[in-house]
Amino acid sequence: MTFLRSREAVLTGALLVLLALIATRFPGFIAPANLAAVFNDTAPLIILALGQMVVILTRCIDLSVAANLALCGMVAALLNVAFPGLPVVVIVAAVTALGAALGAVNGLLVWKVGIPPIVVTLGTLTIFRGVIFLISDGAWVNAHQMTDPFKALPRSALLGLPVMSWCAIAVIVGTAVLVWRTALGRSFYAVGGNPHAAVYTGIDVGRTQFTAFVLSGALAGLTGYLWVARYAVAYVDIAAGFELDVIAACVIGGIGIAGGIGSVGGAVLGALFLGVIKNALPVVDISPFWQMAISGAAIITAVILNSRTRRAKGRLILRQTEGHA
Repeated sequence: MTFLRSREAVLTGALLVLLALIATRFPGFIAPANLAAVFNDTAPLIILALGQMVVILTRCIDLSVAANLALCGMVAALLNVAFPGLPVVVIVAAVTALGAALGAVNGLLVWKVGIPPIVVTLGTLTIFRGVIFLISDGAWVNAHQMTDPFKALPRSALLGLPVMSWCAIAVIVGTAVLVWRTALGRSFYAVGGNPHAAVYTGIDVGRTQFTAFVLSGALAGLTGYLWVARYAVAYVDIAAGFELDVIAACVIGGIGIAGGIGSVGGAVLGALFLGVIKNALPVVDISPFWQMAISGAAIITAVILNSRTRRAKGRLILRQTEGHA
């Protein structure tokens, strides 16, 4: 019964209703092969949403996540062009580490300098985009410049699914284990739920937020390679504005912007909800303007639901306090 009242259950029901409505116009959309393709298309959003979820849990936000992705993707492409014989695994490890380092810059500025996260990441967003232009001189890296192994990895099939999908599944499982089974995961919730109480339990709030930014950055670095290799192109404005989709997936999934509330399942379902909308609406000949309107309406509805949930909890605590008085 608890699950039936949860955000995950509501989102699951909404997804099923959405798929049923789409099937009335285009039955082929709900074919297993097509749904697998939709999941694969949504894999980058899922990976980034899980990284963003961890950051938001700690009462922070990372607006630079798409710029981090773009910078790491460009570095991956340039490495491949400059050193064609370099193993793809080495490139993936390098850009994942680079993404983590970029996330660490955000984390250090929040932790050690005390700058608000939204200000820090808005600034680094612009810096990262500028660095992409500097290292590429504004030029594109196209498919014919990339090696075949570099482009092939995300598309390679393993047990019927592309490697990109398996990467998303691995991140889902890894994040679930992190937040549910480790002391660090519990620290994320503690810091976001009540940072003052967390300090009294021995949790270093700044260090925990720093770790969340590093994790988000590492996932952005990994996604940078997957994105560039799959679409076989790298340029300055790659994934421009994608950070808004990432935050929207978290909000729709019930991740509380004020911190301390959220689940892996909610973030994944929020990303899938957006992924289905973006993949299905063009198929049923709905205008791109309506696509944006529907996505925006879903975000506003999710924010209203989140705020009402928080108010309900607040009223309950107040009644309990008055009863003891």
